[in-house]
Amino acid sequence: MKAMVLAGEVVSGLSKEMTLIVRAMRPLEWIKNVFVFAPVFFSGEAEQADKLVLVGLVFLAFSAMSSAVYIFNDVRDREFDRTHPAKRERPIASGALPVRIAIAWACLLAACSMALVHAFPPVLAVVLAYGGMNILYSLKLKHIVILDVFTIAVGFVLRVFAGGLIIQVEPSSWLIMATFLLSLFLGLAKRRHELLLMKHIANAHRPVLEQYTIPLVDILTAVVTPVTLITYILYTLDDTTMARFHSSKLYLTAGFVVFGIFRYLYLIHRRDLGGSPTQLVIKDQPLRTAILAWVVTFAAIVYIG
Repeated sequence: MKAMVLAGEVVSGLSKEMTLIVRAMRPLEWIKNVFVFAPVFFSGEAEQADKLVLVGLVFLAFSAMSSAVYIFNDVRDREFDRTHPAKRERPIASGALPVRIAIAWACLLAACSMALVHAFPPVLAVVLAYGGMNILYSLKLKHIVILDVFTIAVGFVLRVFAGGLIIQVEPSSWLIMATFLLSLFLGLAKRRHELLLMKHIANAHRPVLEQYTIPLVDILTAVVTPVTLITYILYTLDDTTMARFHSSKLYLTAGFVVFGIFRYLYLIHRRDLGGSPTQLVIKDQPLRTAILAWVVTFAAIVYIG
């Protein structure tokens, strides 16, 4: 009987530990890795199952690597996170998940990520560059004003490059620029939310916030927003784009993009949100609907004609 009770306690303990590890991995944030599918989608080859499988492999590799990075960052920032009203509940910051176990899992996830794409050296190099850049971000770059949000944006661009390399499709300059600009927009929205949330003690959570002000972030956002929209609209009207997809109707998708950006700005300025793009996409129905409508409309024009 004692053995059964002991076994039950062990299983319960392991189950609790795994729950904490999964929380630390932040699986909801894997949504960001859908950017690896951009090249196959925009190249008009998303109907080819073999290529979707390959890109899916890259998606898993980035998911594992990003989770390893999240855990590493949480270990590094656990003292700062304890000053944040929401982040202090994270497994590592709260002390529920021991640091040594967290580090072991981060190493395991990084190893799994590399194993998934080891047969594709160029893709492996991009995944390693992503992991290395994010470690550097955690150690240094996130403390440098402006460069911090640029680093986040480059991370999204690396996802796009990896998705293109695995299927041997070079992403267009339009796609790269649109990804970079949209990521800058989201990064600035996150900084604004942190400034509002932490107010006078923002620098206690993230020292670089001392270099930002809400008016400055709003000005930067006001610069990035129209450039992002113009870039996408010009992409849909570009002769090369129309020739590739044999359609001049892609401009019809621009309305959904404009609405999505406007809705995001509304959530930032009127609801004081923007801290987590993933959470907004999941929880805000108008934003989610706009994204889905854009995907369906673009796919209908490109793949059905």
